[in-house]
Amino acid sequence: MTDTLQRPDGWDDILDQGERILWQGRPDSSIIFKLSNIPTLIFGLFFAGFAVFWMAMASSAGGYFWMFGLIHFSVGIGVAFGSVLGPPWKRRHMWYTLTDRRAIIATNLPIKGKQLKSYPINADTVLDFTNGPLATIHFSHEMRRVKNGTRRKNIGFERITDGHTVYKMMRDVQQKDHDRQAGNNE
Repeated sequence: MTDTLQRPDGWDDILDQGERILWQGRPDSSIIFKLSNIPTLIFGLFFAGFAVFWMAMASSAGGYFWMFGLIHFSVGIGVAFGSVLGPPWKRRHMWYTLTDRRAIIATNLPIKGKQLKSYPINADTVLDFTNGPLATIHFSHEMRRVKNGTRRKNIGFERITDGHTVYKMMRDVQQKDHDRQAGNNE
């Protein structure tokens, strides 16, 4: 946990004048297998298994035509294990920062590169706290297009060890914003 009045190196262009970092952390990146992963896993393994069968049949004809099955085999394995291994891999490339004004999520993914997204924390921000050994605090959402319309994706600090502390800090930021707004209305 960072509670500092000075800006760490590299934050001068990111933080506003007078903005202060309250906390920095990273999500837990352990692998979690959920029941919702089972259909995708089965489909991917079936797809890869069919590709292996096809490659075996094609190789009996001779030549290198069987190698076209490697693409399908790779896709099947990717589909099967991507839903289980993808989220932990993404979390491994993610950093969280809470300031006295906003929440910041930084990612550095190999193909996408570095990304920094900022979400204001004010009196009107809805905080959704999920308790546990690895807590999650959602503070925003975005709508994503899917095949049959849109889907809501919650955004927040996920799978953090010091969730209660961070949640209290966020509530304090909200209270200070509420007090500031109340003072301006008088």
